[in-house]
Formats: sequence, structure tokens, C-alpha cells
Amino acid sequence: MNDVVINMDEKNTLAMKLLHYFITEKGYTPIILQGADDEIWLENLDEDYKIVRIVMNYIHNEEQYKFDVFKTKRILKKIKAKTLSFKLNTLSIFLDLGSSVDLEEGKTKEVTPIELKEDKDLQKNKVLKENYPDLPKKTKYSEDGVELFMKITNDINKHNISDQEKTNRVFSPKKPVVTYALIILCVLAYFVPLLLGKENAILNQFAVYGPFIKMGQYYRLLTGAFLHGNILHLFFNMYALWIIGIQLESFIGKWRFLVVYLFSAITASLMSILIHPSTASIGASGAIFGLLGALVYFGYHYRIYLGNVIRSQIIPIIVLNLLLGFLMTGVDNAAHIGGLIGGVLIMIGVGVPYKSSSFEKTNGKVVSLLYLAFLIFMVFFFKG
Repeated sequence: MNDVVINMDEKNTLAMKLLHYFITEKGYTPIILQGADDEIWLENLDEDYKIVRIVMNYIHNEEQYKFDVFKTKRILKKIKAKTLSFKLNTLSIFLDLGSSVDLEEGKTKEVTPIELKEDKDLQKNKVLKENYPDLPKKTKYSEDGVELFMKITNDINKHNISDQEKTNRVFSPKKPVVTYALIILCVLAYFVPLLLGKENAILNQFAVYGPFIKMGQYYRLLTGAFLHGNILHLFFNMYALWIIGIQLESFIGKWRFLVVYLFSAITASLMSILIHPSTASIGASGAIFGLLGALVYFGYHYRIYLGNVIRSQIIPIIVLNLLLGFLMTGVDNAAHIGGLIGGVLIMIGVGVPYKSSSFEKTNGKVVSLLYLAFLIFMVFFFKG
């Protein structure tokens, strides 16, 4: 059996300490890249510096540094496309620079390059002191040499395993009970009255209709989302609910999904009344647009996994359907917009699993209630 030689010189030790800090303390995730040898890219889109790269290869002159700057810009462009980001503030940490290299030449509004040579630089560097003031304290260890390497490696592995387990829990398929229940309710609400010959009576009693709702029939704000005018209307909405609902409910869980759906349905109805105060409206499409909005917000938080899908499929579907709604008659685009906004806001309020902070969720709940209150005021109290 061959022995494994671990090179723990000062440069590698410093790199390991930085890697340990950014992953286990700041929640950065390693990015797997091709053509980025002897450097480590880390990503945390919730931090001010969304990208941290630790460069260990020796850059001995200006030409090499210019190529590194060019390569960094090219890689950042690819990451932006994948993560739906317009700007990625990046901290490039160089551990082995030649004396003739001027880092300021590579500094941009997006990329901040710094040089670290030894542990003392962790305390002296201005950028690190401003953005990561706890870094010197968190990178002090009683271990050294191979013991330090083993500790850091084990800690990082444990952290990565924990993160992977959370991700697996989010993306593992689950039975979409609420989605199926909503589809069944909509189907029953269409076929039972049809078989009994009471479809017109049901529509008259439960459709979204501003004048009756203002008289006190508030239940219509919700019941109208379960009614449909004909079999094609029902089929297209239920197909969309099935496709979107199965995914979103699996991602965020049953109760979050139900809250998003019902809140979106109500805000869709209110927006419909606000824009078309004397026109009756029915259909689940407003609530479905809310689900699409919630899916976009969820996908933004998990854009490493869903960025391409959100950019190439979900957002184009939303834009295309809104455009068709403006061009076609008989489409309640006000309900679509009201549900879409409501879905995004209430998704912020209920929170994305393992991503949303308590502060973010509280803000989401407050803004959702303000949005609901605004619609209620405009519909019931504003006399413009």
C-alpha cells in the first residue's frame, strides 16, 4: 500500500483555512468548473460577495494576470446565465503572486482582487476586515499539519453532506395530495352541476362578481376560482395545475402550497373586480399564475439547480400568457396579474425551505398583508 503525501505548506494551509471558513461559517458552496485549475470557486448569492475564488497557482507577471482577469470574466458570464444574476460581486483571493503584479489593474466594479501571503494578512486586509470581521478568529486552530488538514476536511465533508441531505429532501418526489384535491374539486364543481342541469345556477351563485361581493357575498372571491365555463376551459387550467402543482407542492410542501394557491386565488379575484368591477369572472388561472410566481421565487433561491428551467421555460410561459391575455378577448388578465403578484409575495412570506431567513419571511408576510389590504381598500372603500 502506497502512503499518501499531504503537502501542508503555508500556502496550502491558508487555502484550507479560507475554504473551511467560507463553507462552514458563511454557507458558500463550491462550484464545479472546467478549466479552473489550482483555484477554488465558491458561491453564496445571499452574501455581498456572491462569489469567492481562492487562487493558488503562481502568477508571476502582468501577462499571466491579464489572462487570469480575462478568464474570470468569462467564467462569471457563464455563472450569471446559470444563476439568473445581472451582477456577481466577486472576491478574488490570490495566494501566490509575483512582485511585479499590480492587482489594481484587474479591479472592476464587480471583481475585487486581494493578496494574502500569511495568516497575519487575514487581520490586516481592509476588504476582509470590512466584510468578514470574524475571519481571523474563526481561522485560529489548535491543530496543525496533518491534524489540521483532517479536521478541516472532516468539517467540510460534514457540512456538504448536511447541505446535500437538505437539497435531497427538497427535490425528492412527494405525493402531491393538495394538487390532486384541488383538481378533483374543480372537476366536481364543473361536472356535478352539469349532470344535474344546474350549471347556470351555480355560476350565478358562486362566480366572482363585484356588485354581489360588495353586498357581502365574500365567499365568491374564492369559489370563483373553482368554476369553469366549458370543458376546454377546465381542461387547460387543470392540465396547467397538474404540471405546475405537482412540482411546486413537492418542492415547498403541502401547507405552503395550499396557502400560496388560496392567497393567489383571492388576490386574483380582487384585482379582477378592481379592473372590471361589473364583469363576472371564473376559473383557476389566476391562482395558477400565483403558483408560477411562487415557482419563479423558489427557483431563484435554488437557481443553481433550476436556473435554466426558470429562464428558458417558466418566465417565457408567464410572459407569453400575459401577452396573449392582452391580445385576446374574454381573458381576465387582471386576475392573472393579481394572482401572479400575490403568489410571489406570499411565497416570500411562507418561505423557501432551508433558504429563507426569519427576517425575510416576516417581511414577506407584512408585504403580502399590505398588498391584500390595498386591493380590499381599492375594491370596497375607494370612491374614485
